[in-house]
Amino acid sequence: MTVCDLTERHCKPCEGGVEPLNAEQAGELLTSLHPDWSLAEDGREINRNYRFKNYYQTMAFVNALAWIAHGEDHHPDIEVGYNRCDVRYSTHAIGGLSENDFICAAKIDTLLPATE
Repeated sequence: MTVCDLTERHCKPCEGGVEPLNAEQAGELLTSLHPDWSLAEDGREINRNYRFKNYYQTMAFVNALAWIAHGEDHHPDIEVGYNRCDVRYSTHAIGGLSENDFICAAKIDTLLPATE
């Protein structure tokens, strides 16, 4: 699967009752994302740390990220500072990763130029 494939998909509601992705599945989807995304040691979440020049750029990114999350009805855990935004995705209803996490991560990556 490529980034283009992920950005063209939409999240599916997940209320539990399905198994989270295993390490192999998560690793394969991770290769479709920007290389700054990483898989947590326990394999239950993906995360990326974004850096910006100033507070305004940081908040503009956070607002755009929130718009994507709302539209997909799949929300990350975020930590925001003056010039940084740390994003963590996991599907809480299943206690691990689902394709939804990777779809949203890929869509968020489209907010920034490929060089960032």
